[in-house]
Amino acid sequence: MTDAPGAPQHPDRSDDQVDAAAPSMRDAFAGAMRGSGLGQVAPGEMPTAKSLLAAVGGVRGLVEAILPALGFLVIYTITGELVPSVLFPVAVAVVFVVIRLVSRTPVTQAFAGVAGVGVSAVLALMTGNAEDNFLPGIITNVISLTVVLVSLLVRYPIIGLIVGVLSNEGLDWRRDRAKRRVLTVATVMWAGLFALRLAVAVPLYLAQEVELLAATKLILGVPLYAVLVWVTWMLVQSVYRRDTAEGTAPA
Repeated sequence: MTDAPGAPQHPDRSDDQVDAAAPSMRDAFAGAMRGSGLGQVAPGEMPTAKSLLAAVGGVRGLVEAILPALGFLVIYTITGELVPSVLFPVAVAVVFVVIRLVSRTPVTQAFAGVAGVGVSAVLALMTGNAEDNFLPGIITNVISLTVVLVSLLVRYPIIGLIVGVLSNEGLDWRRDRAKRRVLTVATVMWAGLFALRLAVAVPLYLAQEVELLAATKLILGVPLYAVLVWVTWMLVQSVYRRDTAEGTAPA
């Protein structure tokens, strides 16, 4: 069937042009990794207080992560009431979004916070059980632990994939025994973090210990995450600084 007379003619685009126009999966993954907490410290560099603070979102990100959970703990401990306890974090998260919009700063983290506390609040209000406020977090840790364990089982540890993207060396680290060992150990440590959270939270959830759930979420959340970022990059820089000294570091 021919084009109608007068219809604009468009030359066919080659497959190469189509591929070039659409961002590759690797580019998308690289962008996500560089924007993540682990992407705030470059391989081979010594982590600094500033870079580690950036890994948890800076001072504002730290407050946005801690205040909703802290508010839930305080209000529920004092009142024992479900509704104000779950609505306060939602209100705080919305305020953070408004502040970011007014100040024209990135709102991705704030929106993620609203989504997280919103889902938790709706679930708890629907069931009438305060402990269900923590169920989405438990599910998130189950998924995270599963992903990390699968990456270890297939011998592509997730920390190795992240570092490979951040250092622009791709999968070359797999040919270096020292790097492969260190990146595997770092990945095992992250599996340990998710497993620890579940080992603590699941029994408390089943026992309906709401106050303890809130307290352990604060302790095992941002503070432990920041410590593990620091330890991970201390391990990573030990092998990447060796490459720098030998003049073989990736671009």
